[in-house]
Amino acid sequence: MSETPSEPDAYAAAGVSIDEGERLVSLIKPHAARTRRPGVMGGLGGFGALFDLKATGYSDPILVSGTDGVGTKLRVAIDTDRLDGIGIDLVAMCVNDILAQGAEPLFFLDYFACGKLDADRAARIVAGIAEGCARSGCALVGGETAEMPGMYHGADFDLAGFAVGAVERTQILPRFADMVAGDRLVAIASSGAHSNGYSLIRRIVAASGLPWHAPAPFADGAELGDALLTPTQLYVLEVLPLVRAGHVKGLAHITGGGLIENPPRMLPEHLTCRIDWQSWTLPPLFAWLQQAGGLSDHDLRRTFNCGVGALLVCAAEDADAVATALGGWHAGELGPA
Repeated sequence: MSETPSEPDAYAAAGVSIDEGERLVSLIKPHAARTRRPGVMGGLGGFGALFDLKATGYSDPILVSGTDGVGTKLRVAIDTDRLDGIGIDLVAMCVNDILAQGAEPLFFLDYFACGKLDADRAARIVAGIAEGCARSGCALVGGETAEMPGMYHGADFDLAGFAVGAVERTQILPRFADMVAGDRLVAIASSGAHSNGYSLIRRIVAASGLPWHAPAPFADGAELGDALLTPTQLYVLEVLPLVRAGHVKGLAHITGGGLIENPPRMLPEHLTCRIDWQSWTLPPLFAWLQQAGGLSDHDLRRTFNCGVGALLVCAAEDADAVATALGGWHAGELGPA
């Protein structure tokens, strides 16, 4: 009589390796452990992650949550096998968003889906996620690894992230009631294209005929793929103290929609942003994208951050101190809509 295959062996024959999944958990546990912060209860491996909000010290907390991915920047990371920074992008896109509500990110979960799991490769991605969490004071408390043969092909994978934070009820952003015409705009520099506009970036690169390993036309000494995969800047640790001190009335995280669509999201209907487009020099990356792609100023500003990763609203008397603290600059003011 032949032996009936065990369930794990049968599942492996269908393309899913339970053993590889367990090996991945063992590889990522040290990365998650270094992000531990007050409030975390237990470790990886449970059916759910426990978090003690009382242990964080808030007196009247409001929970703020956000979810995001990194878009087709993943395609560049996959095609170049440069995976170590994409996890930082994932965290940044989520925690910078909830920071725009004044929230401190408390914990983070990720979703990683692929056709065939390679634990070593996946661990490189999760190590980047843990790095992003560590740089934001945020705990990596769990996630989901989905191996789905037939859904993803070759080395393709997808990522999503989920951040939960808290803010004192009295410190929620934006503070519409406090905003007035004459309030200043303070810009904080981006580290590149962050994680938006990559479908257009890839189209421009393809039209240029440049391979990913070619020298970047906009970054001396860097390969094109490396330069375009510069991780998204994290703003939490620098900005949060200023929010808590009452020096920030509003914050726009400049993501999809660029500098045209995002700033209005932090404003009441009777006010508008008067951005001083001459207050900074367009970084070489965006100048190259505009020239190589034949983009108008409007298309460029509506697609990319153009060198501004976040835009803050501050009272006129606070703007100098905020700009100095963040290494930013005055980028305009609020006016009547």
